[in-house]
Amino acid sequence: MALPPEAAGQAAESHSLAGGGVEPKRREKVDHVVIRFAGDSGDGMQLAGMQFSTESAMAGNDIATLPDYPAEIRAPAGTLAGVSGFQVNFSSNEIFTAGDEPNVLVAMNPAALKANLDDVQPNGVIIADVAAFSDSNLKRAGFASNPLKDHSLDKYQVFEIDVTKLTTLALRDSGINNRAVMRCRNLFVLGLVSWLYQRPIESTEKWLAGRFRKTPEVLAANVRALRAGYNYGETTEAFASSYVVAPARIPAGFYRNITGNSATALGFVVAACRAKRPLFLGSYPITPASDVLHDLAGFKNFPVYTFQAEDEIAGMASAIGAAFGGAIAITTTSGPGMNLKAEAMGLAVKTELPVVITDVQRAGPSTGMPTKPEQADLLMAMYGRHGESPMPIIAAATPADCFDCAYEAVRLATKYMTPVILLTDGQLANGAEPWLVPDVSKLPEIKVELRTDPNGFLPYLRDPETMSRPWAVPGTPGLEHRLGGLSTEDQTGNVSYSPANNELMVRQRARKIAGIAREIPPIQIFGDANGGELVILGWGSTFGPIRETVNQLRSKGKNVSHIHLRYLNPLPDDLADKLRMFRKVMVAEMNMGQLLKMVRADYLIDAVGCNKIQGRPFKVSELTNRITRALEG
Repeated sequence: MALPPEAAGQAAESHSLAGGGVEPKRREKVDHVVIRFAGDSGDGMQLAGMQFSTESAMAGNDIATLPDYPAEIRAPAGTLAGVSGFQVNFSSNEIFTAGDEPNVLVAMNPAALKANLDDVQPNGVIIADVAAFSDSNLKRAGFASNPLKDHSLDKYQVFEIDVTKLTTLALRDSGINNRAVMRCRNLFVLGLVSWLYQRPIESTEKWLAGRFRKTPEVLAANVRALRAGYNYGETTEAFASSYVVAPARIPAGFYRNITGNSATALGFVVAACRAKRPLFLGSYPITPASDVLHDLAGFKNFPVYTFQAEDEIAGMASAIGAAFGGAIAITTTSGPGMNLKAEAMGLAVKTELPVVITDVQRAGPSTGMPTKPEQADLLMAMYGRHGESPMPIIAAATPADCFDCAYEAVRLATKYMTPVILLTDGQLANGAEPWLVPDVSKLPEIKVELRTDPNGFLPYLRDPETMSRPWAVPGTPGLEHRLGGLSTEDQTGNVSYSPANNELMVRQRARKIAGIAREIPPIQIFGDANGGELVILGWGSTFGPIRETVNQLRSKGKNVSHIHLRYLNPLPDDLADKLRMFRKVMVAEMNMGQLLKMVRADYLIDAVGCNKIQGRPFKVSELTNRITRALEG
């Protein structure tokens, strides 16, 4: 079986089978593999993909994942709208994306095959559950004939496996009903693919033991299905060999596999503990941000308090109240929720309270494609409030970077007494990668000093360096004060309708935010530090595709570099000078050119955009073609 092209020319290794007398199967070495699991929403492809990712992480590979959820909660079974997918790229080298094209597609039904077939590379492997390719399922998926029989898949390596029958046979005396048996098919597939790439299934068995500890018969059935799939790969004649991806050469340390939403939640918890303040999250559930709420609700052993609000407005308002009371206050949402939070966000700006608003962006407008990623909320984060109400904005670049950015958002909010917007997106939120667990003692200090001395206290008396006002918790003797949305007098906080005072307060808040630029680290250029032909500028989740593209182009001698931004408001002080060192500037983002507008307006640099608005991340091939055309003029 000539699985991925990377295997061509590789020496095969043999291994022995227990019991002897059986011809051992070859093990071929490959550098990296991209697998996509796809099926109906109820087929458990997300679970299979996540567990395969964990197995790959345990094997020491670098990994990157891209889950793909259906947008409708109950899309009709067997239709294209109901297809759920999970792509994982695992490698013996450093990787930055989940891969452009899968080497292997696991298709649990015809709809999964049709929805993903165009992405599979020629000579790629397709593993199809043949039992699902019935006439009715083929019709629902829009096939005029059975693609497993009509030679339309001749350019692929197709393996027809009756997953349903094999799973049923493996569990025929398990004591569980037929419906439960069908729910074990994903474990059979996971076992098969785990054998195919020599993944250690012990981590999955341990996970199953934890999940089904109260239902031993279900646990036993799932473990049996997993092992049946693994053994099927070893014993069937369909597969002549398995494949080995060596561990990646990565720095030593303690790693865990982490998603962006989990990293965000952990970042908030660690920041609150370092600040020695309780953490409060007020949120209304919304895709794809809900998992931050779910994760934080589980940290009951820390001073973490979660409140599921009745709507987005209440979520934001409750966070403002928590900040007023001295807590590290968080609210999470996605694009539609940002619209509803806007008025209360203005109140947080006006009262100068430290609240972190986390926007896990998704494709819009309106409901749009709620399970797909986009970067279209940047200008809303910048300007989407009435009045002059600037706020710091930072954006995470990878799932693991969500931890650092959540921590940094809390640090900025408490140091400068201001609401802060943290931008991630659906790709980062649900994607996963190995995360080197940091030494908490080496993280930047978060020093919170609540005002307790009433002598000389004024609610808007500003620190001369940061221009932040004191944080005074209600009920502290002698610190009685009021905050509100009306225009207030400088220092005293009394209601004031003075035109000059109103302008003073607006300008002071703007100067405070602009002053954050003083502590933004210098721009790092990946590539030609002294300038060159072209630099591609990015932010957020475009990091992976851009970095991989620039890596590949530079290996071919192309004069191209990469600058990636974490701080979007204020922008780094040296950004303009760095961009002007290059003859051409290209801004790649998953919107119609929002950072591009900011760069052109602020710096009068004739930058060009590379834009995609399809609810899918950039492919390396897309960026490569666009940059190559730009270099060629």
